[in-house]
Amino acid sequence: MTTAVLVNPGATPRAEFQLDDIQAAARNAGRDINILNASTIRDIDAAFAKLVQMRADAMLVTTDAFFFTHAPQVVVLAARHTIPTVYFRREFAAAGGLMSYAANPDESYRLLGAYAARILKGEKPGDLPIQRSTNFELVINVSTARALGLEIPPTLLARADEVIE
Repeated sequence: MTTAVLVNPGATPRAEFQLDDIQAAARNAGRDINILNASTIRDIDAAFAKLVQMRADAMLVTTDAFFFTHAPQVVVLAARHTIPTVYFRREFAAAGGLMSYAANPDESYRLLGAYAARILKGEKPGDLPIQRSTNFELVINVSTARALGLEIPPTLLARADEVIE
């Protein structure tokens, strides 16, 4: 199985950390991944052309504002090339992407608000602990799964936070 990962390499230091985590997970699972870089609209088209050339079976889109801004293009290209793709925001699945798995944005906003309140009350940002969301949500678009010829296991559907028909 060939899996591709779409990443915007120079956007933020987060891209490098994401890739490190993804590559470690792939090694642990005994899988190979192919990194596709995209920083412009043309790069997205080129990445999908390469994805087709390598005959990738699946793709993961890494967290990046650039990809979120160009979600319609990414979702349309994944559908056109029948590539099952996992995204980082529910909006991708709502727009026709196969599935998303990400931190719950409501929890992220709550954490952000709590940090802002503590800073406004006089605490130094450097003294605050680093926190990450612990509440993640899985969204599955079953219409897209059917269009891709995939059957989503009932156990996975049962665990999903949202199933889009």
